[in-house]
Amino acid sequence: MNGFQVLQRRRQVPDALVEAFRGLPVANISDCMARMSAGGARLRPMHKGGPLAGPALTVRCRPGDNLMIHKALTMARPGDVIVVDAGGDLTNALMGEIMVARAVKSGVAGVVLNGAVRDSEAIGQGDFPFYAAGITHRGPYKDGPGEINVPIAIDGMVIHPGDLIVGDADGLLCVPFDDAQQLLAATHKKMEVEKKMMADIAAGQLDTSWIDATLKRLGCNPEPM
Repeated sequence: MNGFQVLQRRRQVPDALVEAFRGLPVANISDCMARMSAGGARLRPMHKGGPLAGPALTVRCRPGDNLMIHKALTMARPGDVIVVDAGGDLTNALMGEIMVARAVKSGVAGVVLNGAVRDSEAIGQGDFPFYAAGITHRGPYKDGPGEINVPIAIDGMVIHPGDLIVGDADGLLCVPFDDAQQLLAATHKKMEVEKKMMADIAAGQLDTSWIDATLKRLGCNPEPM
C-alpha cells in the first residue's frame, strides 16, 4: 500500500565507535562538524540524565500516528537508537511509559521522537535516554502510513539508517556513518584544546588577543572611546 515501507538496515556504525563516542560532549562534536547540523532546539531530554549513543533505526510516521513505532520496537536490536520523524506535531503523544518499558526490555539504547510524549513524569524519573519535542496527554492513532529504515530529516539534520546518534543535556546530533572515525579524532583534538584553555584561565594566562585582532579586521576600533 502506498505510504507503507519496512526495510532492513544495510549498515551501521560499529560497536567500538559507538562506545568511543559515548559520553563525549555533543557541543564539541558539533563544533567539529562546522556547527552546521543539529536536531533542533525543541528536542530535549525527557529522562533524568545520561548520554545517548547508538546506531539509528529510523522511522517516519504520519503526525499523530504511532503504528510504525510499534513495528520498529519489534525490529530493534540491542544498542539501537529509534529515531522517529513525526513532523514535530505535538497534537498527539506517540509514546509513553508502556512503549518505553518495551524499549528498555529489548535493550534499545534510546529514543529520539520528533513529536510528543506522555507519561512524562515516569519517563523523567528514569535514566533511559529519551528525547522529544513536547508533551501531551492525548494518545495516538494506529493506522499508518509510515516507513522504517529510510532516510529522514529533523530540523534539517539528515539521518540515514545506521548513522551514529549522540545526545546529552545540550541536545542531539547525527554523526554520518562515513565521517564517524574522522570526527572522533577531531573531537578528541578539540577537547585537548579546551582542556588547555581551562588551565590557562585558572593560571590567569588565557590569550585573548584574538578579540581585538578580530575587531580591527572588521573595521571596529577596539579601544574604548
